[in-house]
Amino acid sequence: MKPYIVCHMMSSVDGRSLTDGWHLDFASDLYEKTAGTFEADGWICGRVTMQEIAHGEGYPKGLAKQPVPRTNHFAKRGADQYAISIDPKGLVEWKSNTALKSHVIEVVTEQVSDDFLAYLQSIGVSYVFGGKTSIDLTEVVNTLGRELGVKKLIVEGGSHVSGAFVNAGLVDEVSVLILPLVDGRSEHPSSFEVGMDVWKSPAYLALTSVEQVAHGAVWLRYARKTT
Repeated sequence: MKPYIVCHMMSSVDGRSLTDGWHLDFASDLYEKTAGTFEADGWICGRVTMQEIAHGEGYPKGLAKQPVPRTNHFAKRGADQYAISIDPKGLVEWKSNTALKSHVIEVVTEQVSDDFLAYLQSIGVSYVFGGKTSIDLTEVVNTLGRELGVKKLIVEGGSHVSGAFVNAGLVDEVSVLILPLVDGRSEHPSSFEVGMDVWKSPAYLALTSVEQVAHGAVWLRYARKTT
């Protein structure tokens, strides 16, 4: 069964999601506090976000002495929570198998190097193959549900990953924490970004709650509209 999937975003009033230059000391704590209420089994971020979390400095080459089979590898089952990294080319250089107290699962394509897979195995990181050259998100989340018993996932960014989940029709709930500022930088991404070459159709939503929270922020929650 597909896990229940929540996209939890933080944005300015004008819908920008890149927080550099905002100078709002409370923003991160407020975001994490609201995210925690979902009690998800795992949280999902894209490569750029995960690289910032991993603080990687490269990994040893020449670890793979023979071709590594392109089969899913679960170094740990039954974790309290999973950190799921959407990393098609295998570029996130983890130092350990834990990110923010969560067991790391790399989601990669079959194009990744044997050395990268051997390195992940050597530090106890799990990995799941999402496809040969691109990621099939539906297959990935179904695998997490089937193999690890994951029932709820929270997508936390960035905007392209969130957009990809919405575009694939996988999101059951959209949660947006709107902060009291206007960004105004047109080059900065919105909360959801989908390239026109893959865009399918608008995702229609039904408002389920509006809550004014601390520091003048507003928390909006929507369910996927099915009819």
